[in-house]
Amino acid sequence: MRLMNDSAPTPGMLAAHLAAHGVRPTAQRLQVAALLLDRPQHVTAEQVLARLRQVGSRISKATVYNTLNLFAARGVLRQLVIDGDRAWFDSNVGPHYHFQDTETGELTDLPTSQVHFENLPPVPADMEYTGIDLVIRLRRRRG
Repeated sequence: MRLMNDSAPTPGMLAAHLAAHGVRPTAQRLQVAALLLDRPQHVTAEQVLARLRQVGSRISKATVYNTLNLFAARGVLRQLVIDGDRAWFDSNVGPHYHFQDTETGELTDLPTSQVHFENLPPVPADMEYTGIDLVIRLRRRRG
């Protein structure tokens, strides 16, 4: 949601963005949105809570989880379950894939133009493709 001039979104812009997705922009939701929507990033709920606490927010853990899940349900964020251990929230909701560093868990966006699929299996007659999730796991070379 970054502006053309690289400035962070204003509270009014964040409120309008949330409202456009059917999310009522409460003070706590705006805190979470301000933290996540200023740049593309991948975060867990625990990371969001820690960052908010670092800046003095008294938001509850339950509110962070509920807000992230609401944002994901309404398309403000994209929820990713990569390894089954935790959910990641991606502020880039456009089509893309991911690299994952298996040692740190860090996710990096990979544009769809850099990946080509061939010979996808046929789908049932009453179904259609709506997307493909791809995570390419990487690790540092040893020795």
